[in-house]
Amino acid sequence: MRVNRQTADLSGYPDLVVIYLGMRVRKPRGVLRLLGVGPKLYSSHRDRPDGLLSHEDIVWSLFPPHWGARQYWRDLESLEKWTRSDPHRQWWQGFLKDSGGTGFWHEAYFARGGFDSVYDDMSPATGLARFAPTVTARGRMFSTRGRVRGAEPTVAPVVDEETYYRS
Repeated sequence: MRVNRQTADLSGYPDLVVIYLGMRVRKPRGVLRLLGVGPKLYSSHRDRPDGLLSHEDIVWSLFPPHWGARQYWRDLESLEKWTRSDPHRQWWQGFLKDSGGTGFWHEAYFARGGFDSVYDDMSPATGLARFAPTVTARGRMFSTRGRVRGAEPTVAPVVDEETYYRS
C-alpha cells in the first residue's frame, strides 16, 4: 500500500515566520532559572496571542537540560508585538540583566526569505552558530527586524541598545 503523502499549502501565509528557541542550563543555578521560567511565560502560548498559529514544546537535551519550542507566527509584526508584551517583556528584561546560569537562543526563518538568530550566553554554540561566525549584536544587528530586513523596529525594543550596552 502506497504511503499517504501530503504537503502544507502555505499560500494563505505569505509572511509566515517559523521560530525555534531554547534555554540551556550552563551552571547548576541555571536549573532553577530553567524551571522558574514560570507558568506565565511558559504557558503564555496557551492564551493564543494574536498571530501565533502553532506552538510545539521541544526537549533539545536532558544533559545538560536544554528545553525550547518551535512556533509558527502569521508575520513578524505579530511576533514583535507579543515579545514586547507581558509576561514575555518582563522575563526578557530580567534575563538580559542576569541569565541566571542559563543560555537562551532563537532562530527565525521567514517565508519571504531571510534568517535570524540571536544567542545569549550560549556556550558551546548551537544551531547556525555552530558553523557560521558570530558577531556582536550592535547597530543593525541588535534587532530581528534590523538583522533580517535592515530596518528599524516598528515596535520599541524591550531594552534599547544604548541602555543594554551601558549597563
